Amino acid sequence: MQIPANIDTSGIFKCIDKDLSRVKKLLAKQINSCPDKVGVNELLQYTGSYHGKMLRPALVLLSGAACGKLSDSHIDVAAVIELIHNATLLHDDVIDEGKTRRGAPTINAIWGNESAVLLGDFLLSRVFGMCAQLPSEVVQVISAGTSRVCEGELRQIIQKRNWKLNEIEYIDIITDKSASLFSMACKLGAMLSDADKKKNNSLTNYGLNLGIAFQITDDLLDITGSESEAGKTLGSDAEARKPTLPVIHLLKALNDDESNKLVERLNNPLKNKLNILQMLEKNGSLEYTRDKAKKFTSKATDSLKHFEEGKFKQALIKTAEFVLARVK
Repeated sequence: MQIPANIDTSGIFKCIDKDLSRVKKLLAKQINSCPDKVGVNELLQYTGSYHGKMLRPALVLLSGAACGKLSDSHIDVAAVIELIHNATLLHDDVIDEGKTRRGAPTINAIWGNESAVLLGDFLLSRVFGMCAQLPSEVVQVISAGTSRVCEGELRQIIQKRNWKLNEIEYIDIITDKSASLFSMACKLGAMLSDADKKKNNSLTNYGLNLGIAFQITDDLLDITGSESEAGKTLGSDAEARKPTLPVIHLLKALNDDESNKLVERLNNPLKNKLNILQMLEKNGSLEYTRDKAKKFTSKATDSLKHFEEGKFKQALIKTAEFVLARVK
């Protein structure tokens, strides 16, 4: 779940550029914690390449700045969110057998699954250390949010090959596995700026809807995207037999006989990839998925109506616009 390499977010995040640079320095410090362990240090240095556009840390900072002044705690929490995200990427690449990530070979492709899993665990251990210095109410949110992400991942794995999964169940799963981290980032940013309940709830809802839209577009890109633009292995959802929204819509649009034939093709995705793509286009499933992503980005921006106009609100709105632009 990452931003295509060809989309530039520097203009959107210009208003928090200095603070985002501080987050990057803190992340580098956490990763460069084993300089005397030659083999381990090499792996950790390579893991540093997993830091991409820094979307989730940026949401912590933008949400905080929209509610008040940023503090050192915002920087710490933003780094924690990114470490959690990168740990999930390392584990996801093992689960999905991903070979490229941000335009480079994945850890598991070079050093094997064992190293990738343990590196993900290492990053989480750094999170534990950083959380020890944070207020207890912040740690509770991080703990609950991280558990929710893992629950969502588990639920998705359990639903592999379940071609009867419906749209409501799909949205519920991606809300846990993906959107909850976006929501947590926004909630913590507001919380650390002592935002009132209305603003806190607004930003929490903004993050949740943005995260749902992001995952929907990610699932669409897995079908229609270019690996050179995405910078990661595509087609992993099909190979893993994961029911995503385009396929769920297509199965519902077909009659029973056509649906049964499609299931046979879905269980042999490599052999039937082009045929499945043609069916998705013909039955409007790709367009339906784009429209659904648009609805969730609209919900996200509507959540900001309680905020006065300003550069931070505009940056949050443009972040939602850019998420949708990934699949235009």
